[in-house]
Amino acid sequence: MEYVYAALILNESGEEINEDNLTDVLDASGVDVEESRVKALVAALEDVDIDEAVEEAAAVPAGGAAAGGAAAAEGGDDEGDEADEASDVPDTTDEDEDDEDEEASGEGLGELFG
Repeated sequence: MEYVYAALILNESGEEINEDNLTDVLDASGVDVEESRVKALVAALEDVDIDEAVEEAAAVPAGGAAAGGAAAAEGGDDEGDEADEASDVPDTTDEDEDDEDEEASGEGLGELFG
């Protein structure tokens, strides 16, 4: 995680994310720098808009909750008593799918940076 944090620091300060800058930030924070991880992170972030990625990541929980609430509000009146009985049982299918999506999207980076 230190490597990703270092990249975020560089991005926030307006510095270029390159091997030298990333290594300098990591050295300054007392991290034992692995050159292969630095190279891999720089290569992985080459075409990534970090500000956009952070905004999207921050919006995921809010968007998921809003979509679930809207779906529940739409389906309540038409189904009558059956809907009331079914509402007593929690629906976890959306949560399971979200967890799988989150795990799949972070697998590559998680393995890379342990």
